[in-house]
Amino acid sequence: MFFSVHEPRDNRTPVIVEVPHAGLAVDPESMATLIAPAQSLGRDADLFVDDLYADAPDVGATLLISHVSRYVCDLNRAESDADPLTVEGGTARSAPHGVIWRVTTDNRAALLRPLPFAELERRLLRIYRPYHQTLRALITQRVSEFGYAILLCAHSMPSRGREGHIDPGRERADVVPGSRGRTTCADSILRLVDRTAADFRLSVAHDEPYRGGFSTSHYGRPHERVHAIQIELARRLYMDEQALTKKTMQFNQLRSFCRTTTAALGALTPAELREP
Repeated sequence: MFFSVHEPRDNRTPVIVEVPHAGLAVDPESMATLIAPAQSLGRDADLFVDDLYADAPDVGATLLISHVSRYVCDLNRAESDADPLTVEGGTARSAPHGVIWRVTTDNRAALLRPLPFAELERRLLRIYRPYHQTLRALITQRVSEFGYAILLCAHSMPSRGREGHIDPGRERADVVPGSRGRTTCADSILRLVDRTAADFRLSVAHDEPYRGGFSTSHYGRPHERVHAIQIELARRLYMDEQALTKKTMQFNQLRSFCRTTTAALGALTPAELREP
C-alpha cells in the first residue's frame, strides 16, 4: 500500500494529521524514469515527520501517512499541476515542482525525460486519487461525528532557504503555520499553535515562507466546518540536515511539541472554532 491510516488508540477527536512527504519509496515503474540523486531523494523528503507525529493516535487523532517519495507523486499539489516539460500533454504553466517533480530543490534534473501522459495517469490512479479519496472520507466522517473537522498538514522544511526557494540563504523560524493568510482555519487554531510554540520556546512566522499547499487550501473551508492548517518545522530542530539523521534528544523534545499540539487541537470546543 502506498499510504497507511492509523486510527486513534484513545478517545477519538475531530483531528486528522496528514503526512504527505515523509516517504522515500519509489515503485519500479517510477524508478525507470527517475535520475534524481539518492541524496536529493532524502533532502527533499520531510524525513521523520511521520515519527514526530507518531503519538497522534494516542491523543485521539487519525494519522494518514504517505510512504512514497514526492518525486513519484507530490500529494500536496493539484493533480492538474503538470507542465509540458514535465508531462507530455501537460497544460499547467511552468511547474518544476508540480504533482510530478522534474527538478530537485538543488536544481538538478529529477526526470530522464518528460513523462508520457499515461504514466502520469497511472500514478494518479494508483497513488494520488486513493490518497485524497481516503483523506476526504476521513474529513467527512469527522464532520458527521463532531460537526466539524480539523486537518493538520504536517511538514518539515530546510532550516535555511536554498537556491531556488523564495528566501535563498535566509534563516527560517522554528515553526511556520500556513493558513493562506488566516483563511483556512479559525483564529483560535492559530492562537493555539502560537501558545504551544511559546511554551516550547520555539519561534513562529505565519505563512512565511510557506502559506499552505494544496491540502490546506483545498480542504480548509471554515464556513463548511473544515479547518486546515499546515505546520512546517525547521529541520535543525530534530535532525542533522547534512547527514540526514535524527538528533535523539532534540527529536524527542519536538515530538512532545507535536503531541501537545495535536492533543490541544482535539480539545478545542465548537464555540472556540465558531467564526466571528
